[in-house]
Amino acid sequence: MRMQLGSLCAAVAASGFAASANAEIVEVVGGQTSVLLDLELIGSVTDLVLTGVSDDTIVPGNLGPDSVAFAITSPDAASNPTTFMYDTDDFFGSFSGVIGHRGTITFNDSITLGNFDIGYDAALEAFTVNDTFFDGTGLGALFAVGITDAAPGESTFDVMGDLLITQNFATILLDLGLTTTDLTGADVGDAFVQGLNIPGPGGFALAGLALFTARRRRG
Repeated sequence: MRMQLGSLCAAVAASGFAASANAEIVEVVGGQTSVLLDLELIGSVTDLVLTGVSDDTIVPGNLGPDSVAFAITSPDAASNPTTFMYDTDDFFGSFSGVIGHRGTITFNDSITLGNFDIGYDAALEAFTVNDTFFDGTGLGALFAVGITDAAPGESTFDVMGDLLITQNFATILLDLGLTTTDLTGADVGDAFVQGLNIPGPGGFALAGLALFTARRRRG
């Protein structure tokens, strides 16, 4: 299973996103990511049963009454901070960092996953959802995001996608005896990232230069 970055390009093109003449570096600083898991499908192929969510998990999320959402952390958060930024005029050539989240979900009353981050995995050629909570160290990439729609704008960063089980997570499920099937690539739900942006370091510098120039002209 390899999700090409080209799929994101196609999704952005299909969404009608066009580069702005006033492009700038922007930084994701908040928002939320909603997740709708196909619990019926998951229960039919694994022994996983969703048994709870943490108090800081948002219920419901923005994918319907059965979805949950995780708040996107700020860049200055004490743990799992968001570092994702991009140039609105050149998203594909400039994006970097991860989108951090807070909140956990628990399966079988004993397997707690969460404080997820979303970042680009060059080896998989895909954006992945990574657990950083389990057992204090995290389980790594659980899902690749099969992007179906994207709008990396100046004030918001919206992405919709399918949640596809990674080979890493499929192996973990097999090793834990929670399934007898290799589920690599299985589509088990949807994700909706709704990020809020502010000008990033480069954007602030450009804004300051523009203000300085305007003041000189008025002088």
